[in-house]
Amino acid sequence: MTSGDRAEATLNSIGDAILCTDVDGKVTYLNIDAEKMTGWSRDAAAGRPLADVFNIIDGETRAIAPNPLNLAMRLNKTVGLTPNCVLVSRDGTETEIEDSASPIYTAEGIVAGAVIVFRDVSTALETSRKMSRLAQHDALTGLPNRLLLDDRLTEAIAMSRRHGKPLAVLFLDVDGFKAVNDALGHAAGDGVLQEIAKQLSKTLRESDTISRYSGDEFVIVLSEIANGDHAAIVAKKLLKVIAGPHRIGTQDVRVTASIGMALYPDHGQNAETLIANADAAMYGAKREGHGQERLFGHESKVGPFAPGETDRDGFVEAGPDRRLRK
Repeated sequence: MTSGDRAEATLNSIGDAILCTDVDGKVTYLNIDAEKMTGWSRDAAAGRPLADVFNIIDGETRAIAPNPLNLAMRLNKTVGLTPNCVLVSRDGTETEIEDSASPIYTAEGIVAGAVIVFRDVSTALETSRKMSRLAQHDALTGLPNRLLLDDRLTEAIAMSRRHGKPLAVLFLDVDGFKAVNDALGHAAGDGVLQEIAKQLSKTLRESDTISRYSGDEFVIVLSEIANGDHAAIVAKKLLKVIAGPHRIGTQDVRVTASIGMALYPDHGQNAETLIANADAAMYGAKREGHGQERLFGHESKVGPFAPGETDRDGFVEAGPDRRLRK
């Protein structure tokens, strides 16, 4: 094997795509991986402008991405590709990539061209996105979890403060949900929660946030509303769609919910206080019967049930955040 053959075999076995150009930006070399990813054979690509063979765009804006080889030669140093870069192959296939580009020097130290080494990172990025989503979303409903809710609500409060508009936090609890699980099984109960999540998402604006707070509890953030009456109108609409019926398997299931509302800035200046006050208002709504909504401070009896007291769902209050079936 000649030294040239050995070099060729090495370049084809390293697992990364390699593409070289001359000082004018014309393609001079592609290894096997580069041929596969670009869709260009070495012979077909030879002498063509880099942009024809290495067609890269910004994955978010879809704009043409800066040419890293030209930048490497101009700065006379190794540079990386811009983030969110997508390679569009000759047949239109798109691949998320990362790379580095470096100048190629002659024996005299003169820049004679550039080399780019790139690789497919689609799988790694998709895995990262999935892990990030799992960390911030509820596995059953796909809705934001408490972690993401806190971030979204904090951002919404800052936006409301900046624009001088109120927002509403709705705390929604499905009435008698344990009875659904007892009668139909946990799989059917999960199906009801998924249907509720779906109906909430259809009813609310994209700018609003819907979170599965816990078991059968949901927290909704209505950003930049006109006034408290707007929140009440939305709450009534949500109670109607939650009432169903929801088709679960071969049967229709009807449920009701209780909703408590708290407004920024009247009922709290931060996420924790607004959620707590909306929760208290929900307890007030539940006292007055299923399928009710109440604004914080407008309940017939504000606040959670007293320890040992039984609510309308048959739960006994056993202290903070503990409700036990009697």
